[in-house]
Amino acid sequence: MSQQGYVAAPPYSQSQPGIGGFSAGFGPPNSALHYGHYGDPNSSYSAPQPGVSKSTVPFGSSAPVGPPPPGTHQFSQTNFQNGPSTPGQQPHRFQGPPPPSSTGPSYPPYSHQSQPAYPNTVSTSPTAQLANQLNSMQINSYGPGTTPSSRMSSGHPASFQGPQLPPPTQQQIALPPGSQVPPPANNVNGLCAQPPLPPVARQDGIPGPVPADPNLQQLSGQPPGPGYHPQPANYGPQMAGSQLSYPGAFPGGLAQLPGPQQKKLDPDSIPSPIQVIENDKASRGGQIYATNTRGQVPPLVTTDCVIQDQGHASPRYIRCTTYCFPSSSDMAKQARIPLAAVIQPFAIVPPNETPLYVVNHGETGPIRCNRCKAYMCPFMQFIEGGRRYQCGFCNCINDVPPFFFQHLDHIGRRIDHYERPELSLGSYEYVATLDYCRNNKPPKPPAYIFMIDVSYRNVNSGLVKLICDELKTLLDKLPREEQEESSAIRVGFVTYNKVLHFFNVKSSLAQPQMMVVSDVGEVFVPLLDGFLVNFQESRSVVINLLDQIPEMFADTNESETIFAPVIQAGMEALKAAECAGKLFIFHSSLPTAEAPGKLRNRDDKKLLNTDKEKTLFQPQVNSYEALARDCVANGCCVNLFLFPNQYVDVASMGLVTMYTGGTLYKYNNFQLDADSPQFLSDLRKDVEKKTGFDAIMRVRTSTGFRATDFFGAIYMNNTTDVEMAAVDCDKAVTVEFKHDDKLNEDSGALIQCAVLYTSISGRRRLRIHNIGLNCSSQLADVYKTCETDALTNFFAKSAFKAILSQPLKTVREILVNQTAHMLACYRKNCASPSAVSQLILPDAMKVLPVYVNCLLKSCVLVGRPEIPTDERAYHRQLVMSMGVADTQLFFYPQLLPIHSLDLKGDTVPAALRCSEERLSEGGAFLLANGLSMFLWLGVSTPPELIQGLFNVPSFAHISTEATSLPDLDNPFSKKLKSILEHIQSRKPYTMKLIIVKQREQPEMLFRQFLVEDKSIYGGASYVDFLCCVHKEICQLLS
Repeated sequence: MSQQGYVAAPPYSQSQPGIGGFSAGFGPPNSALHYGHYGDPNSSYSAPQPGVSKSTVPFGSSAPVGPPPPGTHQFSQTNFQNGPSTPGQQPHRFQGPPPPSSTGPSYPPYSHQSQPAYPNTVSTSPTAQLANQLNSMQINSYGPGTTPSSRMSSGHPASFQGPQLPPPTQQQIALPPGSQVPPPANNVNGLCAQPPLPPVARQDGIPGPVPADPNLQQLSGQPPGPGYHPQPANYGPQMAGSQLSYPGAFPGGLAQLPGPQQKKLDPDSIPSPIQVIENDKASRGGQIYATNTRGQVPPLVTTDCVIQDQGHASPRYIRCTTYCFPSSSDMAKQARIPLAAVIQPFAIVPPNETPLYVVNHGETGPIRCNRCKAYMCPFMQFIEGGRRYQCGFCNCINDVPPFFFQHLDHIGRRIDHYERPELSLGSYEYVATLDYCRNNKPPKPPAYIFMIDVSYRNVNSGLVKLICDELKTLLDKLPREEQEESSAIRVGFVTYNKVLHFFNVKSSLAQPQMMVVSDVGEVFVPLLDGFLVNFQESRSVVINLLDQIPEMFADTNESETIFAPVIQAGMEALKAAECAGKLFIFHSSLPTAEAPGKLRNRDDKKLLNTDKEKTLFQPQVNSYEALARDCVANGCCVNLFLFPNQYVDVASMGLVTMYTGGTLYKYNNFQLDADSPQFLSDLRKDVEKKTGFDAIMRVRTSTGFRATDFFGAIYMNNTTDVEMAAVDCDKAVTVEFKHDDKLNEDSGALIQCAVLYTSISGRRRLRIHNIGLNCSSQLADVYKTCETDALTNFFAKSAFKAILSQPLKTVREILVNQTAHMLACYRKNCASPSAVSQLILPDAMKVLPVYVNCLLKSCVLVGRPEIPTDERAYHRQLVMSMGVADTQLFFYPQLLPIHSLDLKGDTVPAALRCSEERLSEGGAFLLANGLSMFLWLGVSTPPELIQGLFNVPSFAHISTEATSLPDLDNPFSKKLKSILEHIQSRKPYTMKLIIVKQREQPEMLFRQFLVEDKSIYGGASYVDFLCCVHKEICQLLS
């Protein structure tokens, strides 16, 4: 069985110095490898495979510092090119000492050792090992129709295949015994700069095929050409410093050490996420994608196309990690590919696509299978002339209700098939009957309660006035159904510090009335009539109130606040009014006043990288979990806008927001002038969002597999019902499936997601999404239909959930381990034979390593004292409810060269890979990840570009204080503004623009987003991580 893949020979036959050389095995010494999902005993690997000796240095621990044992270490650097293979080309060898060390070796070197102290996987003699290894350092990619050329190395069993690249040029470096193996020179913060790459044709922007350079060729098998003699390098003293937790770590800010430099692997030779995105745009962009085939893989989330529902839900609503499930659980365990769907039930549909149809069966309500309760959908098969139907999920035979009867045509399909959305479409809605309503009563329209912290700091900073002024205009834009004149949503207002102030804004009053609740231990709602009102009816009283609030508290000196009683009060008000709704809470400090939910500052850097680090992500008091449960039970969603200038314990304060399907916004050190636009934009978007309230979601599957795990901004009271006090267009729930029997290849794997909710106008509805996937007993089919972006979403959410209960080190190990395991299984079972030393990646997963590395480097999984705990908890919470498009951009930001804008056309410049090598001193670059946006300016940016964007004459005049670009009437400024708006329009959070000048302090922050480079917090570069994964794969296969 041969399947096209991406083949790369490690450019690292032995140690790629400073991927540091990871330990041979990950995990504690001699322990079983960690495999499978977090904490899942069934899928753990029972023991290391025979012959895999485990290193005593677990991946992620601090390794012994000191020189590796004496012995020859060889590095082979390859320059591979994406182009046709040309057999018989000749590697040119460069000899020379390795680059300067910045930390000394943090791990045993990544090489086949001759010393037993660092055991490895192959047990031939050291000399033979090295010879074999060097001979086999090739990158091959045999595409369809080409055959492997005779470049297999001797001494390795032939094993398999993929698209084809020419033989690499190799570099061989012999180190003297006992010398240190330094980390690779990687241009992070100007440390260890290296010489330019050899003269291969490389086009900046999207790397295309690179012609081989004739000067770098020699016949294979010949001795190395002339070069430097190996020589001892003088590295200076060993540097002290913490050894960081995964490959390629170094403490930030070390001075450059003297020493010779080493040629670096050409990054264009390893799979590029940008190339994958651009190829998909080129082949599928702008086209119509019809969902009429079971198991077809949709265009990537980054590709714009028009989606036509023809029987399976649009990928805007559901994306899967693979569109072909393995037919048995044994196969699934073998491949270890997560079987999951990322469901975004209320995703926004662009205007050129059809909105969902609403089906109304009147009193009888939706038609459902008697046994499994699945809703009528295209997977139901009509039989006996149309009088009965067989359920596609459980195979039960059901009678067709008389009102629904219709004759069948010559192929057994109902003649009204295309007239009924529930028979011909993947997604549609049903009008729900009273049986689907709380207490069998029709629901009331939802309410929005605005709750403003009026403590000293908020009043003093001008925030309270800003909020009140904005609400005066925003309340006219409350969401409404298309056919309705005005919004049915009612509004209420509360202010608070140590006590709560409720306001009566009944339309018949001349002035608003304030009622104070000072018993915050037992909160009650002091008024029912006049608290929740229709804004249009009570407009004058509400405007009057919003004018008065900032004046009323202008002289306050109360700095302590409460928090849990505020949520309790809002929930009790909604409960008393018998409606669902949202609380908008504007809060700025740790709630230290005596009251339920009081918090203390527990931010303790000593817990980092210990088993207790997980407690920093858990709530510090139990009362918030109980409060969240009550909120969900009463349909009360909590949106929290935080304005902290110090630690506020996001893990505790954000918990209710997370469980109720709300959104958390955080504005650190809020400055009225700089941060108002971002905050007001977020507030407007949130208030105007289309949202489903008091929702409950159930995911049904056909026989043979079932939904087992759910990740998102959700609450689970039992194992099947996903409860959400509210669900908006940006929230996604990731669902994992497991086999409970064999799957049938003919009938496939069917999934139905049903969301019961109350609409913004107060109507009870059922939203149904159906999707059919294929099943196969061939692993190659499973790998062929994987979707990397959905896999990234799943891995991020499962890892971010796991850190609540497991040490971060274990979570990181599992991620690396599972990545290696998936790729090793492909290599072993699906690829054509080739040398063990080759890295072979399935085509659909070839950029998975870069995304997994980005995830490992995210601040949530990196415990470093420089990263605020609140920031980590905040990012963790955001990612848990993200859809696939949002996690894709969050983990691999978009980097655009702004200096090459096409001012005449509509095109946006092609994105670049996120690496410092792509920046140029004479350019300007825009980077966005969905939360932050940077405009980076090189020191030699052309003055006309600077004048066009900033209206100042030179680089030196640009102010980095600005958080937006001036409105200028020139083509350049207009074009850039339109690009900023376009990027912003697709994302739930407003990105604040940060202007970064090359070689100035804020550049450190910007560099964290160049995710292919080594991170200042110790994360591996993409190249180094690929080496690490490759080594792990070799170990699994040996």
